[in-house]
Amino acid sequence: MSIEVVSPGLCTTVQDMGRYGYQQHGVNVGGAMDTPAVQIANMLVGNQRDAAVLELTIKGPTLLFQKDMLIAICGGDFSPTINKKLVKSNRAVWVRRGSILQFSHAKQGCRAYLSVAGGWDVPIVMGSRSTNLRAGFGGLAGRMLQAGDRLGHNPQSPFSSYLAKQLEQKARDHAFSYTDWFIPSSYFAHSQERGVRVIRGDQFDDFTAESRQSFFEQAFQVSPQSDRMGYRLTGPTLALTSSLELISAAVTMGTIQVPPAGQPIILMADRQTIGGYPKIGYVATVDLPIIAQLRPGETIRFQEISLHDAQRALHERERTMNEIKLGMELTVGWR
Repeated sequence: MSIEVVSPGLCTTVQDMGRYGYQQHGVNVGGAMDTPAVQIANMLVGNQRDAAVLELTIKGPTLLFQKDMLIAICGGDFSPTINKKLVKSNRAVWVRRGSILQFSHAKQGCRAYLSVAGGWDVPIVMGSRSTNLRAGFGGLAGRMLQAGDRLGHNPQSPFSSYLAKQLEQKARDHAFSYTDWFIPSSYFAHSQERGVRVIRGDQFDDFTAESRQSFFEQAFQVSPQSDRMGYRLTGPTLALTSSLELISAAVTMGTIQVPPAGQPIILMADRQTIGGYPKIGYVATVDLPIIAQLRPGETIRFQEISLHDAQRALHERERTMNEIKLGMELTVGWR
């Protein structure tokens, strides 16, 4: 085993990029909430982008390292320390056996991700290692981590071994060392009041003119009843021009449904597979990490974006990811 869980934090689970191909059977996609943070964390340690990571929510765990390991921490700021010394995020970190990694409450953002060279080793269920908490499968026994749990990791790549050797030599007698280079925080989503880009939904025109205007001009607050399944928002009441009877249809992450009470819900990673409420909009995929990093009580505003521009923004993000990967390999001297 690679680590032992001393304390589990509020909600720490194993996640990857999701479980695809089973929604017709009622199995949701799930997976990590902030996928760019996952991909960068994996690239930093030489993994494939979809390797399993630990997702930390609001309050992080305390972990005991049982072997030397190469890790990376990305996403929200949880003030991580190794043996009581602050460790920097958004870079590769080599950690010596016997060290203790401890996370605090999130100072910024809502979720952080801990990758390890090789990826966390849990069984693959329906093509994914992600934890499905509601159904109780995947990840580690289908649940959040508990004190006393032990996790291993898969064999690491040649790049990971090369980088780990560099950092081990740099560490000398210290408990850990990290790269001088890092990924700037500007590449990650930050939970703050800002515009979240939204494509008009199938029933957008069925809402009153006042509701459509309020949707894009007024702020909404994240409710404490929000979770991995959906973010409930409070704000101006969104009303239909007349009642609708809709047939339940497939939904995706970022779908914004409006129940009869008029307060929207943004469906997230653990969403149901179908929904019957009117859809006023869809959060552009490129802005989903902003939602994932929002904490209860924080506010957001919606901005309209066309489908074409949303696709272009996503394409630009993918290009940036490829540039990050190439840049890391050149910096390490791997190529």
